[in-house]
Amino acid sequence: MYNLIISMAISLVVSFVLNQVIGLDAWIAVAVSVAVFALCYYLISRYIMKQIGELMEGAQRDVQANRAEKAVKALEDGFKFSNWQFMVKSQINSQIGTILYLKRDFAAAFPYLEKSFVRNWIAMGMLGVCYMKKNKTNKMVETFDKAVSASKKESLLWALYAYCMERSGDRGKAISVLERAQKKGCSDEGISSNLALLKEGKKMKMKFYGDLWFQFHLEKPGAMIKKQTKAMTGRRKMVRR
Repeated sequence: MYNLIISMAISLVVSFVLNQVIGLDAWIAVAVSVAVFALCYYLISRYIMKQIGELMEGAQRDVQANRAEKAVKALEDGFKFSNWQFMVKSQINSQIGTILYLKRDFAAAFPYLEKSFVRNWIAMGMLGVCYMKKNKTNKMVETFDKAVSASKKESLLWALYAYCMERSGDRGKAISVLERAQKKGCSDEGISSNLALLKEGKKMKMKFYGDLWFQFHLEKPGAMIKKQTKAMTGRRKMVRR
């Protein structure tokens, strides 16, 4: 990474000048050079991340204005910073993959999602869904395990993991996933209610998560409304009887 190399080079030059040219004690030269390294690294990192932040904000505005292609192109321009700062490339890949996935261009999104930043749990969740749809259960499990390890407190991520396991035909694994979530301290209504449903042999209900759930394109808002209407109609019939 250029940032690391430049900062180290400057600190070495400072150490050499202080010790060999000015004649200061070695330990003083080393202490000052370490401080110079930290300062240089911080300043360069701050500049790079500011540039990336501006790119992300611009891309977000484009997405909100239904200009997804423009947003993707702008983010791709950010790859020029990937050699300057650690994890920049994976963060950009996460954003591009998420944008393409949201517009249902799953084939185009997949290669970007594969190179996602592990702490971007939404991108990792989308990648897990892609593997499920490709019937690559082992890769799906591997992806979700990495994601929940990095984002232990994200209830929707745990629920999505369990949902995909249940869709893949492994209800027992889905139950164990939600039990793991509870052990990790993630135990809200979405986790507890779905765990109870699975144990009763019923399908999971994701309405607790609202719009966040629909971004994974596993269920349409209209379909959920129809289910709720059907349930309400059933209750009315029971009351009339």
